[in-house]
Amino acid sequence: MNAQSVMKKLNALKIDIEFWHQFSQKIQDALDLASLDDETLREDLEKETIELEEEIEKRSFATMLSGKYDSDDAILALHAGAGGTDSQDWTEMLMRMYIRWAEMRNYETEIMDITMGEEAGVKSVTLSVKGSYAFGYLRSEKGVHRLVRLSPFDSAHRRHTSFSLVEVLPQIAFDNPEVQIGPGDLKIDVYKSSGAGGQNVQKNATAVRITHIPSGLVVTCQNERSQTQNRENAMRVLMGRLIEIQQAEKSEEIAVLRGEYTKAEWGSQIRSYVLHPYQIVKDHRTDYETGNAQAVLNGDLDKFMEAYLRQGGNR
Repeated sequence: MNAQSVMKKLNALKIDIEFWHQFSQKIQDALDLASLDDETLREDLEKETIELEEEIEKRSFATMLSGKYDSDDAILALHAGAGGTDSQDWTEMLMRMYIRWAEMRNYETEIMDITMGEEAGVKSVTLSVKGSYAFGYLRSEKGVHRLVRLSPFDSAHRRHTSFSLVEVLPQIAFDNPEVQIGPGDLKIDVYKSSGAGGQNVQKNATAVRITHIPSGLVVTCQNERSQTQNRENAMRVLMGRLIEIQQAEKSEEIAVLRGEYTKAEWGSQIRSYVLHPYQIVKDHRTDYETGNAQAVLNGDLDKFMEAYLRQGGNR
């Protein structure tokens, strides 16, 4: 295992150990106060007990994040589907939703690559999400997300249904032994970044396109001004996709042997966001739902993620 990966795991363990030392001390302090049998301390003790119970619940939830890459950073790729401009606008809404969710957790986000829509919204965007267990939480979001609303792009203001595909990949080390890339496996092209004109158009060839010849996978990255940074980001996405393919192949083999395999199709959305004629967000895998659609679109996703993981979400 590479040194960078070992140091990351070591630091994570140090943080966990420090937390439990502090948490143990909090419990002892509460017990010491309770032993005084002072009625004036009751309110403070009840408040402290509630906080301790909430922390225990949060930590017990974190134990479900035990997948191989759950503790790693994540790559989030969003792609507009059927629905034209409405779907591109929906994809941009999802991008904002995930960025807001990450901000609530103090995660670091970065746009690695983005293709804007002709009229509005985003055709596709790739985000880097860095933070403890980012991949573990976000893997619950993988799949097709459906939006039902009155279209702001329809002159008759009719109801439209839009779709966007969410990909979630782990960010793994470049020297991960599970991904073997030979010297002749990659075709790398550089070109000028596309933009909206003016200062946004790069005069130099900084955008990078990497083609993985054995699999046919193509990854592009053009958001950074540095060709080196774009190449590094594109390699991160490529390695994440190769890992995903390997895991999918293993899962399919096991499912076929068990007689359980069914191919996932584009139309099988995992979650619906209905804004008209009523408001509801419902996850079709867990049946968890809420009527506060605006809060969800502002990044309040934890209950959906928790329901998926508690149900034993695929690893």
